[in-house]
Amino acid sequence: MPHPEFVGLVNSLQATAEAALGDLNAASASAARDGLLEQARARQTAERSLKLLTMLAEKTRGNLDFTEAELLSGAVTSLRARLDSAGTGH
Repeated sequence: MPHPEFVGLVNSLQATAEAALGDLNAASASAARDGLLEQARARQTAERSLKLLTMLAEKTRGNLDFTEAELLSGAVTSLRARLDSAGTGH
């Protein structure tokens, strides 16, 4: 069974990155209020969240249940693809 705090952490980091990349959701209002959606900072914010998620995946490898591992892997894969796409202007 996934640990609720772990799921919350992954979802929070992913939501922050997605808000910085322009997704409109509940995290967007908070991110905008904190100045994280300004064009100059948005990509940096998303990259920082991706780095944290990647580090978390590396440090927890072999210690997560299937659901946690899939959640984390999906978040990393999704954000990496979004950043790659944003970086090429697509």
